[in-house]
Amino acid sequence: MMLLFIAFPIVSVVTQSLYQAHDQVVIEVENCGPFGCTQETSVDTNATAALRAAQPLGQWAGLSIYKDRNHLAFDEVGAAWANRSGVSDFGKSLMNLPFYRAMAFTLTYTAVVTPLTIILGFFIAIAVNAVARALKGPTIFFSLLPMIVTPLVGSLILFWMVDARGILGTGLQWLADDPTLSVKASTPLMWIMLMVYGVWHAAPFAFIVYYAGLQTVNTDTLEAAMIDGASRWQRIRYVVIPHLVPLTTFVALIQLMDNFRVFEPIVSFSAQAHATSLSYAIYNDLGGETRLLSSAAATSVLTIIGVAILLSPVLVRTWRDFGTPR
Repeated sequence: MMLLFIAFPIVSVVTQSLYQAHDQVVIEVENCGPFGCTQETSVDTNATAALRAAQPLGQWAGLSIYKDRNHLAFDEVGAAWANRSGVSDFGKSLMNLPFYRAMAFTLTYTAVVTPLTIILGFFIAIAVNAVARALKGPTIFFSLLPMIVTPLVGSLILFWMVDARGILGTGLQWLADDPTLSVKASTPLMWIMLMVYGVWHAAPFAFIVYYAGLQTVNTDTLEAAMIDGASRWQRIRYVVIPHLVPLTTFVALIQLMDNFRVFEPIVSFSAQAHATSLSYAIYNDLGGETRLLSSAAATSVLTIIGVAILLSPVLVRTWRDFGTPR
């Protein structure tokens, strides 16, 4: 099943990224009359169809798609580096390139949302675990609501709330004493709102994992720590947190993969003018009348490489902890 649903599709995507669509076969016809000759061009649909049927993958492109302006943009990056007047100027030049603009938001979103999700989920689990037994059921239910709500619906609700006529948008205008303030018109505020939504939506997953882990903490160890005079924070720091480290690794793996593939909030918030991600770039290539399959495949491969690089430290740690024979 892993070969069928993971390995083969990845091989297919990598293969597609090395080919590009055939150019249409154009016929030039010269029409001559009493007043001279004119050149007319037309597309030979039969010849184009025959060419595509003979080579369904397209024409060989090698790594040229990876190096074009919509991806790694080697030529543009080299020119920007040669003409730079400083690091900030070089950074601004990179932000004008679609791939690096999407990569900047993707990395920022992942770097901010992942640790905040883990921290918030942990503290929610600690708080819920301390609630009276009669209230735990309703508390757990309401804590899981952000994860239960469909991502598209949840992001749309927040999008309406931050509108200038929404409760959050109006509140921000009042706090800033600026009636013209608009989250939708500000790139920094839009980035912050997307990350707030990401933490809000993902925190219940971390919470439920940590809450389950808290049920397996050795009560004898906690009681011994209490007898020794350990405070609540000391028990959490020296008993609970070390016990939950493997779960933290698991949550970090899942969140890194999910956050690096951020997509739904950008669509729901209509934030394309302020923030784009690698997943949105793939969606954009596959949409519309012109389906840029090779471009989408190249971006997909670069996304897979990015996820692998992000996960490598966590995977190496996991391998050392559980894979090395003792």
